[in-house]
Amino acid sequence: MAEVKREIFGHMPLEDGGGEVEKFVLQSDSVRVEILSFGCIIAALETRDRAKQFADIVLGFDTLEGYTRKHPFFGAVVGRVANRIAKGKFTMDGKEYQLFLNNGPNSLHGGARGFDKVLWSPQILPNGVCFYRLSPDGEEGYPGELKVWVTYTLNGSELAINYRAQTSKKTPISLTNHAYFNLAGQGSPDIYDHEISIEADSYLPVDDTKIPTGEVAAVQGTGFDLRQPVQLGKHLKQFHLNGFDHNFCLPLGQARHLVARAHHPPSGRTMEVHTTQPGLQFYTGNNLDGSLKGKGAAIYPKHSAFCLETQNWPDAVNKPHFPSPLLLPGEEYNHTTWLCFGTA
Repeated sequence: MAEVKREIFGHMPLEDGGGEVEKFVLQSDSVRVEILSFGCIIAALETRDRAKQFADIVLGFDTLEGYTRKHPFFGAVVGRVANRIAKGKFTMDGKEYQLFLNNGPNSLHGGARGFDKVLWSPQILPNGVCFYRLSPDGEEGYPGELKVWVTYTLNGSELAINYRAQTSKKTPISLTNHAYFNLAGQGSPDIYDHEISIEADSYLPVDDTKIPTGEVAAVQGTGFDLRQPVQLGKHLKQFHLNGFDHNFCLPLGQARHLVARAHHPPSGRTMEVHTTQPGLQFYTGNNLDGSLKGKGAAIYPKHSAFCLETQNWPDAVNKPHFPSPLLLPGEEYNHTTWLCFGTA
């Protein structure tokens, strides 16, 4: 059973509505995680290496101010729709909805003030914490009043994140957590010595604004074939890739399945990702540029972390042949992702 503690982390600026931000510390023998009531942010995640030494393996900030300023969604829950919607537009039942454009010509991760930039109401559980918020009808251009629950639970070396939602009107929804990992420890300069595997036979090619073209392409014989572990640095060189920022297509259905594994041979740390979601966005921190001061005054240059974001496929609301992101009144959105930590 994990131990759960709560403490005050900071106070929201008055221009953002004020309010107290709490930090919840979940701790087992092998994992310690800190989660904020602002954005449901995973602010720290400590796991052991093979010498039993703990290190914090997620990027982030020491203070609330870092998270309230512009940053690339470090550790946050993003929504109402994770990833990109082309031109910030979609049509549903003959009505066109226009969202805020915050990623070139597209809408990304819920818009100008998505789920990552708001206070959630916490409730402590025996081995975790549940966060709740009500997203008003029309928030960021999305229809329907949406009740959302995000629950983090820690059991031994496994952190589970469950997402539930109910809506008053038909709406698209896709929720994920945007933690940036470096198994050598946050602040380490790159992830080139990490080994990564992803259990996906196909992926989504994208245009130059990172919107899927609509093709579902086989990974076989391409640089996107990660079904066997690859050393990231060597692999990027071999296939002349600037990095990954792509959706990998997972088995459909509500069953839990293993979808990715990361291993850092020098420390021995491993991480497995299991999920019920249909997609996994693998991102290698291509847009990190060293300009943000992180925890312990660390800087975060390009390729200094990776994200494994379990979610629906990007722009699915505009692609009828993709898994549907639409939630109807009376239905419940319910997905879980499990992060399992160890050594090898």
